[in-house]
Amino acid sequence: MFLSRRSTQAEYFDTLRPERETAQFYASLARLNRLFLFARPFQRTLPALLGGDSCKRLSLLDLGAGDGLLGKVLGQWAAKRNWKWETTNLDVNVRALSANSGTANVAGSVAALPFRDRSFDVVIASQMTHHLTDEQAEQHLREGWRVARQALVISDLHRNAALYAGLWLVLRLGRFPRNVGDDGLLSVRRGWHVDELDRIARKAGIAEAKVWLYFGARVLLGAARD
Repeated sequence: MFLSRRSTQAEYFDTLRPERETAQFYASLARLNRLFLFARPFQRTLPALLGGDSCKRLSLLDLGAGDGLLGKVLGQWAAKRNWKWETTNLDVNVRALSANSGTANVAGSVAALPFRDRSFDVVIASQMTHHLTDEQAEQHLREGWRVARQALVISDLHRNAALYAGLWLVLRLGRFPRNVGDDGLLSVRRGWHVDELDRIARKAGIAEAKVWLYFGARVLLGAARD
């Protein structure tokens, strides 16, 4: 049945594309991300998990960061509260990382992080975990938790017909490039249900993980150390 299981089909931009095409993709993705308030889950969840005092100064590692937009948005939001959030961006796509300046960039795999245990206060990932198989996602969560000193927060797409239909409409009305639109809809088909991500977190050994539905469109995972 449609959307009953996660799609395993690869997305067009899962592989390295020419520089110009990559730039156009991230420009379109930025439009979509801002429209769907992609930073809001982290703005809500991190203070709730850690408390206001702990949020005054944080080092963040963004997994699958692409061009680093999320880290910039979160840093600006934190600054308005007199907090200082500094983000290191990690991605396998070196062309995407090259578009980001002003913050640290690291080329690498989310399943084999080149960092020591508990190297960052918080590890985050936004809408990238669905790009992985279940086995890869398990290792990704295990690695993210390993290098997190205080918390791990994952935000990803909830696989459901309402989101699929709504995104289809936005893509058509917004006249997004066809390859971006195709990938966006495929991303929903590769998204998660709460029980699926919860099961993977348990297999990854993250007993502290809580997984919940966020406004019907996303599945969030939050885990904080004692």
